[in-house]
Amino acid sequence: MPNFITDKDGIKRYLITIKVNGDEYTRLVKANTLLVNFLRDELDLTGTKRGCELGDCGSCTVLLEGKPINSCLMLAVEADGREITTIEGVAPTAELDIVQEKFIEYGGLQCGYCTPGMIMSAKALLARNPKPTEYEVREAIAGNLCRCTGYVNIVKAIMAASGQEVQ
Repeated sequence: MPNFITDKDGIKRYLITIKVNGDEYTRLVKANTLLVNFLRDELDLTGTKRGCELGDCGSCTVLLEGKPINSCLMLAVEADGREITTIEGVAPTAELDIVQEKFIEYGGLQCGYCTPGMIMSAKALLARNPKPTEYEVREAIAGNLCRCTGYVNIVKAIMAASGQEVQ
């Protein structure tokens, strides 16, 4: 558990250090600060969306040491000393990542609210399985809800990003 101080109002604040997209950040946070709120409010990384806040929609998906997690279900203090990748870290240069390019090319964007979470889940899948089957792609994004019903194009985009032929 990270070190804490008690502020003038009697609230404990924990000193945490998290590596996000390759940069290290040290901040004081309340014990109940959700990781999604830390990323958005403390670091201004608003690409991670705050959705259902119940872990059902996946719009807040980030990578924790390469594995997709719902950042609305994790406290910032639990991420102390760990490495997080957000959608902003997928393509750190001006060029888009291949997954982002294929989402655009195949129209896997719809309204775009679920897109960052979908891309993070896709990145994690392709990192551990560079040539997934369509079933594996669908399984990997099962925790990400698209309310625009755009799954067909999203699956095509992920398959294309893996270099596989898309019908």
